[in-house]
Amino acid sequence: MTSRSSSTGYRSTARRVTSIRVSDDLLGGDDLVWRRPPSGGTAPGTPPPPGQPAPAGPPPYTGPPRTSPPPPDWRPRVLIQPPPPHELPKQDLAAIDAEEREARTITYGVGLVAGAILLVVLLVLCGRALF
Repeated sequence: MTSRSSSTGYRSTARRVTSIRVSDDLLGGDDLVWRRPPSGGTAPGTPPPPGQPAPAGPPPYTGPPRTSPPPPDWRPRVLIQPPPPHELPKQDLAAIDAEEREARTITYGVGLVAGAILLVVLLVLCGRALF
C-alpha cells in the first residue's frame, strides 16, 4: 500500500478536458454568435453604413391609456354599518391612587425583606470563611 503523495506505485493518467455542454447541433448552437457574417452583410449589432437609414425602432412610450371617470352618483357599497362606540365607565381617581400607594408599600416591604435575607446570608458566609 502506498500513500497518495508518493510517486511509486501510483499510476498517473493523462486527464481529458471535456466540455460542459456537448451538442451535435449542425447550425453551430452557442458558437453561432461568434461566426463571421455572410459576405456583404454586417455583423449583428453593428450600426449600418452612413448612407443607409437606420432601421425604425419601437415607437416612443406615450404613457398609460386614459381612464373614464365613474358616474357622479357612484359610491362603494356599505355592507355593515358599525354601531357607535360605547361610553367608557367613569374612573374613581381617588381609589386608583389609594391602590397604587398600597401596591408601592407592598413592593417596598418585599424588597426590604429580600435585602435583609441577603444580608444575613452574606454575614453567615463571610463568618464561615473568617472563623
